[in-house]
Amino acid sequence: MISVKPLIIENYPFTAVRVELPKTNLLVISNEIGYIMCGALDVELLNNKLADRKIVAARATGVKTIDQLLEAPLDKVTLEAENKGWYEGLNAKEALLKISK
Repeated sequence: MISVKPLIIENYPFTAVRVELPKTNLLVISNEIGYIMCGALDVELLNNKLADRKIVAARATGVKTIDQLLEAPLDKVTLEAENKGWYEGLNAKEALLKISK
């Protein structure tokens, strides 16, 4: 099953996506600038092979729900996300707010 829901964080709109897969869930919170995803995100691929796309993205691991993803610390960020003020250990909600203003 796939669920796509609007998510409002301090009056800023995002989209929350949950894809139920065998034995795991794929979780993403995004807006038009960037996204935070569960552990399935390959940050090295984005930084190396897709660097020309300047993707603002980060990964948080050990999460099973959108709410957990929102509260998780980032454990890997793209180079372009660093340019937006994201860093490892930053709370995902705080990171999302940095690309909302």
